Amino acid sequence: MQVQTPDREAVVPPVRTERHHRRLWHSRTLQGLGYATPTAAFVAVFFVLPLLLVGRMSLHDWPLLAGDRGGNTPENYTDVTDSTLFWPAVRFTLLYTGIVTVVLLGLALLLALLVQESRPGTGFFRTVYFLPGALGLASASLLFWGMYSPTTGPLSRPLEKLGLVDGPVSFLGTPNSALLSTVFLVVWKFAGFYMLILLVGLQRIPHELYEAARMDGAGRGQIFRSITLPLLRPSLALSLLLCVTGSLLAFDQFFVLTKGGPDNSTVTVVQLIYREAFQRLDLGTAAALSIIVLAALLLLNALQFRGLRHADES
Repeated sequence: MQVQTPDREAVVPPVRTERHHRRLWHSRTLQGLGYATPTAAFVAVFFVLPLLLVGRMSLHDWPLLAGDRGGNTPENYTDVTDSTLFWPAVRFTLLYTGIVTVVLLGLALLLALLVQESRPGTGFFRTVYFLPGALGLASASLLFWGMYSPTTGPLSRPLEKLGLVDGPVSFLGTPNSALLSTVFLVVWKFAGFYMLILLVGLQRIPHELYEAARMDGAGRGQIFRSITLPLLRPSLALSLLLCVTGSLLAFDQFFVLTKGGPDNSTVTVVQLIYREAFQRLDLGTAAALSIIVLAALLLLNALQFRGLRHADES
């Protein structure tokens, strides 16, 4: 009589399979924690802990050279709003943000449309447009500070020789000229960066939509309004978010070019934080102003995300 031996694979106990899945799950969990731990530690040390310290400083009387002197809860925040420079700094920061956002994103979109198609020389122009973005903002500010110099800069003398001006041009001598000169620097520096973001969004739009629109007789303006802008909305939203946030936190360009002048007309909110902390040596008031700026940025970003969500739903 022939005895059939059972198939070993068919009689594997289910407990062994469950144990294998558990071990695999634990292994993957430990592997994920190993990848996430360095980032979590970096965020905790360089973001969470400093944020908690700033929050504590904002509630205490904390001179820079003397340390914590005890609670000072309402006075730090009231001292911020009572400062003669606070509201002018807020108005100037909002004005600067509005001008930079409109000019910068408009120019970036134009550049992205110009280099959207692959033609001979397109790669060269893309590189040229993006090249200023590789330069640090402080270095670019120093470069333009030398260019704007009325005595040694390369811009004033040619204008005099051409007879366009009667004397040396002070590009940073008046509030309006200082603002426009700084805006020109920022646009030159970041136009290529935002062009790259918008260019990626443009290249993700299917060419079949453009071809179908042309076959239906749509012109360039209609194609731009009906196809390009709606499908480019995510890239525009990201660019808008980055541009507004960066402009509201402007510091380097004004610190190098104008030092807040002339007559404190170009003082931004972040410069006001710097003045409170390192010129008036009052870390408590500076921390309170930092918390106010952080809360305003969080509210503004939340409103932007909400507006983008409603636009996508509609």
